[in-house]
This record gives sequence, C-alpha cells and structure tokens, in this order.
Amino acid sequence: MPAPENSADFPLKEARGLVAHLMKPKAHIYWADLLLNLILGWGGFYVVVITDAFSTINIVAFIISAFSLYRVAIFIHEIVHIKKGTLKTFIAFWNVTAGFPLLIPSFTYYGVHNDHHRRDTYGTKEDGEYLPFGAEASWKIIAYVFLSLILPMLFLLRFLILTPVSWVIPPLGRYAWERASSLTIDLSYRRPPPTKLDGKYWRLQEVCATIYAWVAASLIYLGIMPFKAAIVWYLVTLLIFTMNSLRTLGAHAYRNPGDQKMTVPDQFLDSVDVTGGILSPFWAPVGLRYHATHHLFPQMPYHNLGTAHDLLVEELSDNSLYLAATRRNLWHALTTLWEDSKLSQQKS
Repeated sequence: MPAPENSADFPLKEARGLVAHLMKPKAHIYWADLLLNLILGWGGFYVVVITDAFSTINIVAFIISAFSLYRVAIFIHEIVHIKKGTLKTFIAFWNVTAGFPLLIPSFTYYGVHNDHHRRDTYGTKEDGEYLPFGAEASWKIIAYVFLSLILPMLFLLRFLILTPVSWVIPPLGRYAWERASSLTIDLSYRRPPPTKLDGKYWRLQEVCATIYAWVAASLIYLGIMPFKAAIVWYLVTLLIFTMNSLRTLGAHAYRNPGDQKMTVPDQFLDSVDVTGGILSPFWAPVGLRYHATHHLFPQMPYHNLGTAHDLLVEELSDNSLYLAATRRNLWHALTTLWEDSKLSQQKS
C-alpha cells in the first residue's frame, strides 16, 4: 500500500527551516573518515592474506577489514550527493583506493541513484533501487539477500571479461551499460543512455576498473600475488554486498506497487530511520541509519544527519508523522517489512 494519506500534513517547510544550517559538508570529516577506514580495511586485508586461516589474528583482521571496507564502499552513496564540482580530489581518490579495487567505480551509482530521489521516478518501475517488497510475496525478500552470494563474481566478470570484449563488439557495449553498470536491486532495470548525470569520466573509470581486475588476475596467475588474496577479496566483497542487502531492506517500507508517483513526504514515510541498536553504525554506516531523514534532505552531509534527526524530534511543532518512519533497530525494520508483505498477500 502507498504511504499514509495524511502525508500532506507533514510539516516539510518547518523541518527545512530547522535544519537549514546543517547542509554544508565538512571536507576534513570526509577525509579523516575515509583515510582511517582505508588503513584499517586494506591493512586488515593484508594481514588476513599473510596469516594462517582461521587463526585468531586472521579472524579478527578479516572482521576489521570487511567492515572497514564496507564503510569505505558506502561512501559511494555520499559521493553521488556531493554538489557537482566540489570535493573532486576526494572523489577521484575514493575511486583509486576503493571504487576500482572493489569494482564499484562511482559511475555505477551516478544517475541511477539520482532517479531514486526524483519525485516522478521514486518507487516506480523506473527506479532501479526500488522493489515493492512490502506489497509482494515475502520469498522475494529472502531471494534478494541470497543474490548477494553471486554479486562479487558478476562484478568481476563484468570488468574482467565483458568490458574488454564490449570495446570491440558494440552491441555488447550497449548491453554492458544497460544491464551491467548499475548498483541497483531490480534485475529487470535497464539503464538509460549516458547523460551528464552519469559523470564526465565514466568511460575512464570503466577502463581503470578493468585494468585493476586484469593486473590482479595477472599477478595471481604469475604467482606474484597468492591465490589466497583472490579468496579474501571475494569473501570481503561478499560480506559488503550481504550487509548492504540487509541495510537496503531496512531502508524503506517498499509499499509502492510501482505505478504511483510519490511526494517528498510520501517518500519520507515510505523510508526508515533506525534510531537504536549499538550495531547500527556498522550495518548502516556513513549516516544511512537515518535513511528517511536523508530522503527529506538528500544534500545533507552524512555527518549531520544524526544531529538533524534529534533536532527535528525535539523542535518540530508536531513530530508524530516524523516519528512514524522510525524503527528501533534493524530487526524491527526487517520484521516490519516481512509483516507488511504477509499482510499484503493476505489481502490480495
């Protein structure tokens, strides 16, 4: 079902006024956060490769590496929302140190994610980041999580095989762009032809990610890099995609069947803020635990979302609708989605 009918009563103008001073990103926070987690992530990765499998230090290093690189990877969401022309060095550095080696260059999210925030496309069939989980059979929720098991291999094949072949066979190039270039959850999604929203350097990013993949494969083939590094890369990216699938399921109510356009308040009430749980910063890093608030203010930097949430709870003249998008923790968000799905099937 769609968002509640009283979404028109949401005090959007008042909310915007309360948080207007929180819209400016602080570059030093971005850099410090990214650099710390890159050191922990790739440093932990190296330790996992050189230590005995399943030893204490090996397991601890893997956990540190995987969750640090997960946080690093999630910066792609923040990068898409950074104002054009700003923090260009940060974005380039992220691609070189994370986007290319993890095979998720920033062009895979540009444009696609912008559509997810547009009033005319959010929650519709043109939104590749939305499926009506809350209005369809619940088995699709489980199937979506299990899809994460093969995603690392699909991304590897995309840049290792499909990309270089597509350069000499144009129809494959069109297929690669439409069906294998987007971080989406809808497998039927076809990406529109490139526009300025996809960034000026998407082709260069594609080349760089392919070079990274081929250099790594060559080093392993020649025995310069141990095959264990490939196994660790797969396991780390597997955890990243799996955690992100759970986070994605907990980010929205997914009640729109796909044929209704939704206002900003509708989008908010179809999204989720998770305010509790000590593990929230780990499964929903870089501010994504406040996903509903993010949909109200897409340009707000991640480091201010928590402050904005607390301010709106305390200062809104009527915070009842704002609190309607709140879940206590990830389990609460997931079980609510599951119950919505079951209820929808009972009514159909």
